[in-house]
Amino acid sequence: MAKVKQTSSGNSEVADFLGNLVSFRDSLKLVHWSVTGLGSYEVHLSIDQAIDTFNEVADRLVETTFALLGTLEVVVPETKRPKDYIKHVKDQYDYIEKERKIFKEDFSQSIIDDYQEGIQQLLFRLKRLE
Repeated sequence: MAKVKQTSSGNSEVADFLGNLVSFRDSLKLVHWSVTGLGSYEVHLSIDQAIDTFNEVADRLVETTFALLGTLEVVVPETKRPKDYIKHVKDQYDYIEKERKIFKEDFSQSIIDDYQEGIQQLLFRLKRLE
């Protein structure tokens, strides 16, 4: 099987993308821990369910990417708790849509589709709770 090679700048973009996935997941955990008020239990559960999805999907993407490119130096950006978590989730969807082009393989695109589906499911739940 031929090894797929990318430029080091391509590898850097991929590593940054993967680090962003971890930071986003962690930011949701910060919301999960701090949400209060009417409907907070449902938000708490919805976010927890989404985190499970994002863990599984991100792990699949990291492992298949490492299989193709070798181990990358993934750095997780500073993670903050967003004030407007629904906007934060929407912004993540847009980020994924914009950056997904760095993955050329159909199976990688399919994994990213699963990630974006998880985002849309989370948005559906959060918006229905407003």
